[in-house]
Amino acid sequence: MGDPDGARPPRRARSARRQFAATMLTLEAFVVLFAALVAYGLQVAEPARVWLVGGALVLSLLLAAGTLGRPGGYVVGTVLQLAVVAAGLAVPMMYVVGGVFAALWVASLRLGARIDRERAERERAAGREPADQGPDGR
Repeated sequence: MGDPDGARPPRRARSARRQFAATMLTLEAFVVLFAALVAYGLQVAEPARVWLVGGALVLSLLLAAGTLGRPGGYVVGTVLQLAVVAAGLAVPMMYVVGGVFAALWVASLRLGARIDRERAERERAAGREPADQGPDGR
């Protein structure tokens, strides 16, 4: 059932870059949902349009969070950042919200990649082969 020595093999470290990016996209989906509620309450457009655009954006952000392990996943996330900023055309405050999340997106990609590099260096220094961090090796 278990290892007779009682020792478990070390867990493979997940990519910090992927974790940070997925967290940002998920949090952003919730913020966009709340922004859609505000847009609906302020009647900035027809209710059907508000919910169609807001819902599509929320769903896209959540799906993108799940595709970060595939090639092009980070590109999709970046394109969605532009879409959230563009939502400022309908609700001007979304320029600020989108800008903040775009900055957080860039920070999560850069800091996550740095953590992954440092983990790989630490693994190599310990004489172990670094765990694959994703399709792009980060």
